[in-house]
Amino acid sequence: MSTETTRLANGLRVVSHHMPHVETVSLGVWVAAGARHEQASEHGISHLLEHMAFKGTERRSASDIAEEIEAVGGELNAATSLETTAYYARTLKADIGIALDILADILQIPRYAEEELEREREVILQEIAATRDSPDEIAYELLQDAAFPDQSIGRPILGTTESVAKFQAADLRAFLEANYGAARMVLSAAGNVSHAELVRHAEAQFGRLNGGVGGRFEPARYTGGTRTSAKPFEQSHLVMAFAGPSYRAQEFYTAQVFSGLFGGGMSSRLFQEVRERRGLCYAIYSTCWALTDTGLFGIHAATGPEVMGKLIDVVGEQLNRAADEKPTEAELARSKAQLKAGLLMGLESSSARAEQMARQLLLFDRLIGTAELVDRIESVTAEATRTLASHLVKDARPSVAVVGAGRKGETLASTAAAMVASA
Repeated sequence: MSTETTRLANGLRVVSHHMPHVETVSLGVWVAAGARHEQASEHGISHLLEHMAFKGTERRSASDIAEEIEAVGGELNAATSLETTAYYARTLKADIGIALDILADILQIPRYAEEELEREREVILQEIAATRDSPDEIAYELLQDAAFPDQSIGRPILGTTESVAKFQAADLRAFLEANYGAARMVLSAAGNVSHAELVRHAEAQFGRLNGGVGGRFEPARYTGGTRTSAKPFEQSHLVMAFAGPSYRAQEFYTAQVFSGLFGGGMSSRLFQEVRERRGLCYAIYSTCWALTDTGLFGIHAATGPEVMGKLIDVVGEQLNRAADEKPTEAELARSKAQLKAGLLMGLESSSARAEQMARQLLLFDRLIGTAELVDRIESVTAEATRTLASHLVKDARPSVAVVGAGRKGETLASTAAAMVASA
């Protein structure tokens, strides 16, 4: 079997997929702890913790970590999301022991030296400042707040300048201890890797991890509403979203198929009607964003403020049409083909496969085979997409964010919300 899974005595799951035709291995530790697990007083600590991972351990300095992995041509990185934090590497097949030893260090014996903490705090404050210059970032932060106000799921992952400024090493250690239990971690590897060797390394290097179950989070409460920013930009940005299915919902794949035919490519309804026929913007797309217990179906477009009102009208027309009429079989087939191609092409990448396996184990405690995923896509019907569209636009208050339209922003956001509410 090319894919194998083992659970260690402390609860850590180890999974691998053997790809004999490559000379490298992508591997990492995925933790079911992210920004969503933060209390209000901890806003931004998951992201800071990720940054501090490479700033020194009891055995290695920050420069030691960088030099040791690069001496064998390897790469190290990390990423924080709402529900997970990932620490991952890519190396030649002979060097996985080095990568795993470093990952084990940064997860179990970090130093959090004061001088490193102060330096990295400043880096993150600059990162936060950079988002203030990005209309996309501003729009999506406003959208999250509109959809999930007063919840960790609705706050920016980076934190704020105020919250990041106050964290101390003791706060990082407390969050690590409370949320990084072995039972909520997956060590995943794909490439030219031996599962038996991976398990041996894991038992030797990660066996001292505590087996705690980790943190919990409050169930999501979708609200909806409008948010605006009058900060000037060259274009105005509209982001609209509706409460959508979670990863675990049966309708998840229906939402993916619907998003593809509605706004997923150049042949989609939104692109053809808004861009090609009307010339109202350069780019417009829809997307499905899912978490453990909730999701959003979103639409994003950027255009001049003078034509934003017309663009909103056309988007509303297309939403209402999707809610009232089934798509054609050709539209359905195109969207399914795009999804299947994206899935299969992505799995040719060892890093994408390692991430997929880790996320599946964290979400479902089992691996979902490619054949099963394709079957789920193929089973979506035209009527199912119409029903989903109807629920999206008629059963929940929309969330709308408008950025860069000046004083027109509030009127445009209200118009977009009312256009859907009256459908």
